Amino acid sequence: LDPGPIGIRVHYSSVNYKDALAATGTGKILRRPEVIGGLDLSGEVIVSEDPDFPCGSQVVAVGGGLGESRDGGFSEYARLPADLLVRLDPGFGTRAAMQIGTAGFTALLAIRRLQALGIRPEDGPLVVSGATGGVGSFAINLLDGMGYAVSALTHKSGCEAYLQAIGAQAILGLEDWSPTGPPLLSARWTGGIDNVGGAELSWMIRSTRRGGAIASVGMAASPELRVTVFPFILRGVSLIGINSTEV
Repeated sequence: LDPGPIGIRVHYSSVNYKDALAATGTGKILRRPEVIGGLDLSGEVIVSEDPDFPCGSQVVAVGGGLGESRDGGFSEYARLPADLLVRLDPGFGTRAAMQIGTAGFTALLAIRRLQALGIRPEDGPLVVSGATGGVGSFAINLLDGMGYAVSALTHKSGCEAYLQAIGAQAILGLEDWSPTGPPLLSARWTGGIDNVGGAELSWMIRSTRRGGAIASVGMAASPELRVTVFPFILRGVSLIGINSTEV
C-alpha cells in the first residue's frame, strides 16, 4: 500500500465508470500499473498518527487521486493522509456514504459550479444527459430537491417511471435531439450537466440560453467536441469542466 499516517479498514467502495476503464485497460486511468483501483472508500480508522482521526473514527475519502495515482478503495485496507479524509457523523454510516460515493459527490460539485455562475431555479429549465447513470441520477434528484425544473436526456427506453420518480419533469429520447444542425439552435436551457460528451454535449451547448452554463462531467460517448465559438460569444454560454477525482 502507498504510505500514509492513517490506516483504514475499508468497509465499502463504489464502482464508477472510471473504475471500469481502469480495470479493463480501456482508458489511461492508472498513473502507475501497480495502483489499486477504487475512486472512493469508507471505513474505520485502525492506526493513526493524527489526533483529529483517532482509532475507531468512521471516515470517507473521495477523489484526491484515489484509484489513479494513489491506492484506492478496492482493498481491505488503505493508508491515507488526513487531508483526504472526512469524519462521518455518528448517525451516518459507511454504507450510506458509499451509496452516495463519487457519483453523488460529482453531481453536487457540478451543481455548485452552476450556482456559482448564478444559475437559479427561476431562470428556467436545466437538462441532464446520461440521466440513468450514477451522476445523472443524483444530479436530477438533487436539482429537483432544490427547486429546479429538470429534463432528463437518455438513450434508454423503459426508464420513464424511474426518471420521473427521481425528479425529472420531462424526458428526452433519441428523437428529441440531433447530432447535426446549425451552430446555434433554439435556446431551451438555462444550463445543464453532461455525462457523455460528444454530440450530445455539442447539442446541449448549442441549445443553451444567453448567459447559461453547461457542466461537463463525463465522456461516456466521446471525448470529442465539435462546436463553433458562436454559443460562447453570441450567447455568452459557459462550459465548465468538473473533475471530482482531483478535488
